[in-house]
Amino acid sequence: MNTILIAFLIGIGLSVITVIADVLIKHASLQNAFSGWQMLILGAVIFGFTAFGWFFVMRKIKLSTIGVLYGVSCVVLLTLVSVFYFKEKITSLEIFGIALAIISLIILSRFA
Repeated sequence: MNTILIAFLIGIGLSVITVIADVLIKHASLQNAFSGWQMLILGAVIFGFTAFGWFFVMRKIKLSTIGVLYGVSCVVLLTLVSVFYFKEKITSLEIFGIALAIISLIILSRFA
């Protein structure tokens, strides 16, 4: 398997882990006062650990491409969590923006 493809897949996996951290922080923010501080700390620790993975991904992919990979994968995953887990609504304009983001990742991946 191509090392760049593996780096892309690892990057998407790291984005999934980051989304898990985001969900923990969202849950912490929904608690009364500051009672969700344990979830906040756990989310922050998970964010920190993903930096080690990004270090290895950055050895294979350009930073500008990683930025788009991370941004698009997090936006798509967070949108899915937002809609199906937190029952939030998204607009058709937001869906259009997500589609454009995915197209930008496809274009950038051709030049990685």
